[in-house]
Amino acid sequence: MTGQGGIVGMAPVKDGRGKSLLTNREREVFELLVQDKTTKEIASQLFVSEKTVRNHISNVMKKLNVKGRSQAVVELVRLGEITI
Repeated sequence: MTGQGGIVGMAPVKDGRGKSLLTNREREVFELLVQDKTTKEIASQLFVSEKTVRNHISNVMKKLNVKGRSQAVVELVRLGEITI
């Protein structure tokens, strides 16, 4: 594993401009989700509201064109954006 939550040998997915698919905050939220944290726990740990956490999750699901958190996690792992 690398220090930034990626898979060794795999860089995070980049968009057409060379940017990562996820914002730093979106990545933090999903890294906590895969640690089995609840929305409330994530909000508390990141010092944001539960609504903000849900918005980050929703934004990532839209970016990935998936319908649920589990699908988003699977896709992010497949793309090398996060590790489990």
